[in-house]
Amino acid sequence: MTLKQKLSADRLYLILAALFISSLVASNLIFQKFFQYDFFGLYTFEISVGILPYPITFLITDTISEIYGKRKANQVVTAGIFASVFSLLIVLVSDAVTATEWSPIGDDTFHRVFGATGIAILASMASYILAQYVDIYLFHFWKRLTKGKHLWLRNNFSTFTSQFVDTFTVLFLLSLFGKIDWSLFGTLLLSGFLFKAIIAALDTPFLYLIVYLFKKKFNLEAHEELSFEIEEK
Repeated sequence: MTLKQKLSADRLYLILAALFISSLVASNLIFQKFFQYDFFGLYTFEISVGILPYPITFLITDTISEIYGKRKANQVVTAGIFASVFSLLIVLVSDAVTATEWSPIGDDTFHRVFGATGIAILASMASYILAQYVDIYLFHFWKRLTKGKHLWLRNNFSTFTSQFVDTFTVLFLLSLFGKIDWSLFGTLLLSGFLFKAIIAALDTPFLYLIVYLFKKKFNLEAHEELSFEIEEK
């Protein structure tokens, strides 16, 4: 890799990491709003809006895994943990200070919206850590097994498994802490997992396109990952 290619690869990695972290933090902040979605009359989803940006994180980690390798994918996951903790501290401090009389958002409204964020982020972090590391591990397991072929297989198999782990863990912890009624656990688990699985299947063409563009830009073979050794000229 030339120095110019390395700088370009670093910039693209930074953009992917920024999209990953912003999607993760946003999903933690907006999770308390739930909505229904009728999927062509076949099934009615009952899911949190926090799920909407979350599949993006798995698309990004799969992209980084494929192009940059397992170590770089794990690095962005670890960065996401620190970002989640930092955002939690900001929310807790903001919730603790008293609003002025003229503040458009009062203490009660702010606490109602963000008061459960601490539990949400803790639950999300636990599920996120498990799911992302499972996703990265399985992605590279299938990549080794198929010798770099069948991107669709490792993308979907790793994501389906990790999404179930994520959905089950976060709902279990939220129910355990009393933020969600246990009677809703089964419905939300099925809705959350099916929604994420459908999105994971639908994002496969986008993953192929992104990987194709990266490999074309950096002249990589089908099974090849970026090497960050600078070539001597």
